[in-house]
Amino acid sequence: MPTNVKAFFARPAKLVARDLIGAVLTLDGVGGEIVETEAYAPDDPVSHSFRGKTARNASMFGAPAHAYVYRIYGLHWCLNAVAEPGSAVLIRAIEPKAGLEEMIARRRTSELKNLCSGPGRLCEALGVNRAHDGLSLQKAPFRLRLPPARHDVTTSGRIGVREAVAAQLRYCKAGSSYLSRKP
Repeated sequence: MPTNVKAFFARPAKLVARDLIGAVLTLDGVGGEIVETEAYAPDDPVSHSFRGKTARNASMFGAPAHAYVYRIYGLHWCLNAVAEPGSAVLIRAIEPKAGLEEMIARRRTSELKNLCSGPGRLCEALGVNRAHDGLSLQKAPFRLRLPPARHDVTTSGRIGVREAVAAQLRYCKAGSSYLSRKP
């Protein structure tokens, strides 16, 4: 696992997604440890990049280690980390550790397990929105600290997709109570 952030992200999404488990991600000091991710590559029929570059998905074709932010169902923001061009890793859940009061106020719940368990909840808790699309995950307002070592990870099919359902491209920290759904 590369320790240089640029080299870490300039790899296939499935490798980045697996190795991001245990990384610490914050936005303006609010965040925690990544415990669940999903990988999306340009040859994947459910990836936003499958049909090529558009104004909406342009960040997926940008530099690795940048944010790709989009709205799903017209309601919720989703935060992704760009890997190789056209590839991204959806950050599905974090274990909240920093800025808890802010997260609780934004989400209007004090149930820690529900603060950041799911991409929409995570973005609401951290305050992610379209303005963060294309920003570096290595510079303010983001801060990303890669995990010092690999964690025990379980895999499963991705959530909320209609095609390639069986593909084991969802990665979860083994034993975490903060997942969006058990594998």
